[in-house]
Amino acid sequence: MPVASVVRMTKPRATLATCSGAHILHDGLTDVLYVLLPVIAQTFGLNYAQIGFLRSANKAALALFQLPAGLAAERYGERSLLVLGTACAGVGFVALGFASGFAAILLALFLAGLGSAFQHPLSSSMISTAYPVDGRRIALGTYNFAGDVGKVGVAGLFTVLIAAGMGWQAPAVATGVVALAAAGVVYALLRSVGVGERPLRVRSSTAPQRDGGWGLSNREGFAALTLIEVVDSSMRSAFLTFVAFLMLAKGLPEGWALMSVPLVAAGGMAGKLACGFLAERFGPVRTIAVTQATCAAGIVALVFLPGLSAYLLLPLVGLALNGTSSALYGTVGDVVEAEKVSRAFGLFYTVGSSCGVIAPLAYGALADQVGIETTVLAIAGVTTVFLPATLWLKRSLAGKPGPAFG
Repeated sequence: MPVASVVRMTKPRATLATCSGAHILHDGLTDVLYVLLPVIAQTFGLNYAQIGFLRSANKAALALFQLPAGLAAERYGERSLLVLGTACAGVGFVALGFASGFAAILLALFLAGLGSAFQHPLSSSMISTAYPVDGRRIALGTYNFAGDVGKVGVAGLFTVLIAAGMGWQAPAVATGVVALAAAGVVYALLRSVGVGERPLRVRSSTAPQRDGGWGLSNREGFAALTLIEVVDSSMRSAFLTFVAFLMLAKGLPEGWALMSVPLVAAGGMAGKLACGFLAERFGPVRTIAVTQATCAAGIVALVFLPGLSAYLLLPLVGLALNGTSSALYGTVGDVVEAEKVSRAFGLFYTVGSSCGVIAPLAYGALADQVGIETTVLAIAGVTTVFLPATLWLKRSLAGKPGPAFG
């Protein structure tokens, strides 16, 4: 989008548009790995545990640096850090294209994850600040939808190129170069509307300091949201890591199997956008409970359905799999103080991403022992066990007015 077009927008809309663009890029970079991993596994002869380890290296970087990014934003501003992270992710993908073995791929994916760690807490913070009350869940739902546009677009493009015989290295390098260029575009757009500036630190000796400086105005609500995020992130990371392998086990051709993640993401696009509106209208608790229960049931169905039927079900599973996050992200701002939104999002994403590190490792090791079908059933089972956490969230938010907390 041209800078002049952004300038003509209101600041909230310009902020949402630019952060959504960054989300398209970063989620595309992150989730294209689900397409690349089966190809990399064949290229280098890797087993399920090694594939899980590669995915976890990327997730580990996301987990380690999201909280520091949120804290650093209070000193340096979101804009400069988002630009730095985008450039770092680009360098990681360029390095991935030239990697010649397991260790080199591991380091490249860690670097790419480090760069992408900056995006979620900083963009979510800027959007939450731009929409302090009305429309925040819809705005964050739109932002989430944009991320799935990146997942579908980038993963789909890689799938087409690989199926056409190009190989995966050249597209990886080209994607990294695009990310480096995008860093400059993001800087120009945010600077044109004065968003993400280095904050003026005004301290008052009489200002109350609550909850050890984390700014949690509703600690129980934040804890409930974080627990649900842990379950949601673990399920999503594990399922997306191994869904292509599940389709291969059902006898589908490799090209079809590699399209599994784009199909899931295509459904997720609709889910994230719709769930932002549903959470605004019917409340996050109802929305979260319905999407998680539906997702668990859909994953079980994938295991027992024959190959083609399971394949056609993937977009519907994606709708529920990715929809929960819009309701979660849109509610974080309701349980923290406005001036500390960036660090709260950093903490929230860090905890969720940490479990996204562990899940591929654990489920990868399990798959080597019991097979891919049983492992996928285990993913659905764990999600079902934690469904009662939505009741805890409902109780913790019960004192808040309005239908958004129903």
